[in-house]
Amino acid sequence: MAKNPKAAKNRRPTTRRPRAAAAAATASASADIEDLAPPSGCRAAVGLTTAAAAVRAELLRWYDANRRDLPWRRAAEPAGSGSGSGRGEEKRAYAVWVSEVMLQQTRVPVVVDYYSRWMARWPTVDSLAAATQEEVNEMWAGLGYYRRARFLLEGAKQIVEKGEFPRTASALREVRGIGDYTAGAIASIAFNEVVPVVDGNVRVISRLYAIPDNPKESSTVKRFWQLTGELVDPSRPGDFNQAIMELGATLCRKTKPGCSQCPVSNHCQALTLSNQSASVKVTDYPRVVPKAKPRSDFAAVCVVQINDNLFLLIKRPEEGLLAGLWEFPSVLVSEEKTDVLNRRKEMDKYLKQVLSIDVKRRSSVILREDVGQHVHIFSHIRLTMFVELMILNLKGNHLLSILAVIHFCLATLYYSFRQNWLYSIESSRFLFYSTERYRFTLIAPKVHHIPIFNTSVNSRSFFVRLDRATHTI
Repeated sequence: MAKNPKAAKNRRPTTRRPRAAAAAATASASADIEDLAPPSGCRAAVGLTTAAAAVRAELLRWYDANRRDLPWRRAAEPAGSGSGSGRGEEKRAYAVWVSEVMLQQTRVPVVVDYYSRWMARWPTVDSLAAATQEEVNEMWAGLGYYRRARFLLEGAKQIVEKGEFPRTASALREVRGIGDYTAGAIASIAFNEVVPVVDGNVRVISRLYAIPDNPKESSTVKRFWQLTGELVDPSRPGDFNQAIMELGATLCRKTKPGCSQCPVSNHCQALTLSNQSASVKVTDYPRVVPKAKPRSDFAAVCVVQINDNLFLLIKRPEEGLLAGLWEFPSVLVSEEKTDVLNRRKEMDKYLKQVLSIDVKRRSSVILREDVGQHVHIFSHIRLTMFVELMILNLKGNHLLSILAVIHFCLATLYYSFRQNWLYSIESSRFLFYSTERYRFTLIAPKVHHIPIFNTSVNSRSFFVRLDRATHTI
C-alpha cells in the first residue's frame, strides 16, 4: 500500500475516475501539498514533519477554544487530585464507552438526554452489569439499533467478571461489542494511550491528504488508520482525536464546509487543489460511494386475539435482526406468495409450530380479516408487512394447556404518539412471564396495531390483555 498520495496516479485506472483523482495526480509534484505525508518507502514517526506538528498545535488550539460542552466530555475530564487513579480513569472510560456506543448512527442532540438518563441510573460499569436486559432495553427505547444496548450490557458483565477495566486499545477490543474505533476512543481519551480513531473523521483525513480512493475499501481504510496514527498528538491523544471529530462535525461538513474558519485549512490538500483548479471541489473528497439498494422483504403479520381480549406476542431469536425483541406473530414470505391464501397458510403453519395453535382443528375462527399494509425501512431492508387480525376461540382445554406452559403476571404498558403512528404503550394491562415492569414498542396506524419491536422478557411468548375501552384493534 502506498503511503504517498503520489502513488494514486500509478494505480490501475478505473473506468470512471473522479475529477478529484485526476487533479491530485497532476498536482502531485507540489511539495507543500505532500509535506504532511511520509516519503515513499519510509515508515513515518509521529512528529516527523513540521507540518504535522503544526496541524496538531493548530487543531488543539481551535478545539480548546471552540469545543462543544457535552456531558460525556465533562465526565471524561480529570476532576482534580486523585482523578488519575485507576478508579477515576475507569469511570471516565465507562462514560466514553457509553457515549461512543450511543453516538453510533445517532445525532448528538438526541444522545444527550439518553446519555444523561443512562448515567443517572447506571453511573458505573458495575451498576450496569447488575442490570437486566429488559431494563437496558427500556432505557434504550427510541435510540434504535438495539444490538448496541445488548452489547453494552454483555460487555459490562464481561469487564466486571474479569475484575478490571481494560486500559489499552488491544485489550478493549477483546470486550464484546467494542471495535477498533471505540477501543481507540476509550484508550486515548480515558487512559491517554497514543492511538488513533477512524470513523466520522474519514472526511477530514480524506480532505487533508486529498485521498481520492473509495473510503469503504479495506486498503483505503487501512491507509486512513496509518495516516491518522502518524498524525495523532503524542501528549494529548484523546483531545486530538476528539478535536478531529469535532472538526468534521462542525466545520468540515459533508456539504458546505466552513473552510474559511477551519484551523488547518493551510494544510488541507483538497482545498489547495480546489484553489488551483475550478474543476475540483473540496466536497469531491471523500469519494461518494452509492449506497447499496436495500433488499425487499415481505412478511405476513397476524394480530392473534384469543378468547375475548388476549393478544399473542412472540419473541424474536437472540441473533439477527431485532434480536430478542417482541412482535406480533410474523413470518417472512416470498413476494410471489403475498396473496391472502398463501400468507394465511404460512401463518397457520407458524402458529402451530410455535404454540401448537391449530387454527383449523383445535380452534374456532370468529373473525379473520386483512387490516392493511405497512412498510418499514431499515438501513439495508425494505420490509413490507401484510397485517391481518384473527380472533380465535380455542376448543376444549387447549387454552388451559397453553397457559400452563406460559406463566403470567400483570404489568403496565405505555403509549406515546409520534406523527400518525403509536410508539410504545399507554395505560393498558397485559399478562406475561415476569413480575417486573417492562415497556415494549410497536408501530400502529390510527386504528390497527402493526408490530414493532423493542421489548424482551424471559419467556418465549406471552399473551397481552388490552383494555378495549381505551384501545381498538
